[in-house]
Amino acid sequence: MELKDKKNSVAITTMTEGSPLKIILTFAFPMLIGNVLQQFYNMVDSIVVGNYVGKLALAAVGTGFPIIFMMAAMFIGLGIGATILISQYIGAGDMDSVQKTAQTIYTAMILGSIPISVIGIFLSEPILILINTPAEALSMAKIYMMIIFGGMIGSIGYNVNAGILQGFGDSKSSLLFLAIATVINIILDLLFVIVFRWDVAGVAIATIIAQSASWLFGIAYMRKKYEVLNFSIFRFHFDRDIFKRIIKLGLPTGVQQTLFAVGIMSLQSLVNSYGSDFIAGYNAANKIDTFAFMPIQSFSNAVTTFTGQNIGAKRMDRVHKGAVTAIGLSVAVCIACLVIIPFGPFLLGMFNSDPAVIESGMMYLNSVMPTIALLAIVFTLNSVIRGAGESVVPMIGAIVSLWLGRVPAAYYIAANFGKKYIFLSYAVGWLFWLLITGPYYLSGRWKTKSEKLLNNIILE
Repeated sequence: MELKDKKNSVAITTMTEGSPLKIILTFAFPMLIGNVLQQFYNMVDSIVVGNYVGKLALAAVGTGFPIIFMMAAMFIGLGIGATILISQYIGAGDMDSVQKTAQTIYTAMILGSIPISVIGIFLSEPILILINTPAEALSMAKIYMMIIFGGMIGSIGYNVNAGILQGFGDSKSSLLFLAIATVINIILDLLFVIVFRWDVAGVAIATIIAQSASWLFGIAYMRKKYEVLNFSIFRFHFDRDIFKRIIKLGLPTGVQQTLFAVGIMSLQSLVNSYGSDFIAGYNAANKIDTFAFMPIQSFSNAVTTFTGQNIGAKRMDRVHKGAVTAIGLSVAVCIACLVIIPFGPFLLGMFNSDPAVIESGMMYLNSVMPTIALLAIVFTLNSVIRGAGESVVPMIGAIVSLWLGRVPAAYYIAANFGKKYIFLSYAVGWLFWLLITGPYYLSGRWKTKSEKLLNNIILE
């Protein structure tokens, strides 16, 4: 359902009326298609380097990802904070605060991306050495990371745009931006790697060009359709009070994402210790596994906005219905995705035909895919809790699950049972997370947090 803000002539998708199932599916589907496109062009990167450069290049690209994610993680959290705040202001009908929130997070993104790029470029090689990157893959991994960090503003910009639009209940527009990036990325991948022979540098350059084009197109689109945002790439507006609220909502998630990335780097270090074949197989399998995670992420993003708008409209009765609906959808998809396992060798062979790479990738798929429904449940519950304005508990759960669950389990399994079973540590971590998030959700204490936040919004 769409409402029209008469003052600003903006069409806004409202989630406070109608079937939660229909609303969540309608909102999540464009995001899911967008995630598929995003993963598709990430897969193209890996498929191109794996087949036309070699398994060392595939290992190099995979090794760099957790480091890049770590550097951008804080902005991911702040973007989520802005999404929650925008959705709650929309639910409360406060369009002036919506404008201030969007402009503030955009300004913070522009100013913050510069030091991230500089730091990332200078720390690329030391961090790669720290996480046991094989010597034969180090040079390519360094080149890939430095180029990606140089164009980090495009990636951060796209995600900020998507977060703002999600707060409006608009998940379709981001799909358009991502489709543009996907087409550009695929064409440039093939041109730079196969024709120009730029190897991993070509893949990295193609990625930053595609992401930057998507970000700039998104800015132009929002200026035209959402005039209330009053966006300009050359004009900055920063509201300290709004930014404090964004930090309050998003910082715990940003810290969570950062610590999560550090934990993933620790696991990457363990994976790296087994050599380039194992790294390449892990990278390829992780790309395949992401297709099961994407629906979980899409339904969770939808339920975050659904929760924020219904809390803003004082419709707490609908929040639990939305959570149950999203969990049901996510678990159903996880069950359906078990079909990936028997087709695993064929899918892994698309990245690289080396038997050692395929064998390593199957170790991952056989361990992770049967238990990913645990992640679906906990991810959805965390999204509801965040949408209600409580970010600390999800952060604690994620940190505990990683640092007391997954990482210790991985090293213990590796030491006692060998590399074949180390990815069972994922299920251990998810179970830890569920044991923290589940009881908290059932206690209903997050509702008190949402009521306090709503009262603050109304008082403004």
